[in-house]
Amino acid sequence: MLERAENHFYRGDYDEALRMYGLLLKDFPELQEARIGAILSDIAYENDEEAQALFEYYQVLKGEENEDAEQIIEEMIGSLDDALEKISDLLDGSLFARDETINGISYADFKELVELRGSFRRAFEDIMFSTRVVITEKEELLDFLQQLVENGFNEMAMRYIEGAAVAYPGETRIQDLIEKIKG
Repeated sequence: MLERAENHFYRGDYDEALRMYGLLLKDFPELQEARIGAILSDIAYENDEEAQALFEYYQVLKGEENEDAEQIIEEMIGSLDDALEKISDLLDGSLFARDETINGISYADFKELVELRGSFRRAFEDIMFSTRVVITEKEELLDFLQQLVENGFNEMAMRYIEGAAVAYPGETRIQDLIEKIKG
């Protein structure tokens, strides 16, 4: 039954895959493969490509008999959720509702602060715990990500990059930043 659920997932039949994973979990609530499959099936409703990529990576880990396969995938799913939440916070809906009051510092104002402080790192460290930078355009986001990477905020940049990659699939500058972080 697990193999059939996986086959439905591969074919993109997420309703049937989720139903089968659910039946497996009903009978075997501790079956981690079914739990991961159900979570990825749910994710696939919103982001088919991301779910398929995670599923394929999970299959590779299982094929290598990696004992931590489930934990690795769960952490990646958690990172994806965090990244999507952070990118949503970062964009703050301002791409869609420019007339709303902005709660934070605009990217243009932040860039002025960078000029005053003499470096991105110093300016960012000054505000990172007290306010947020409100990004309203794709180019601002890409510039901000580039600055994070260039100034050593790689872990934070990766969280945003994961969300940005979902928002802007195929954007080569995002791929370039990922390669730069990997070194």
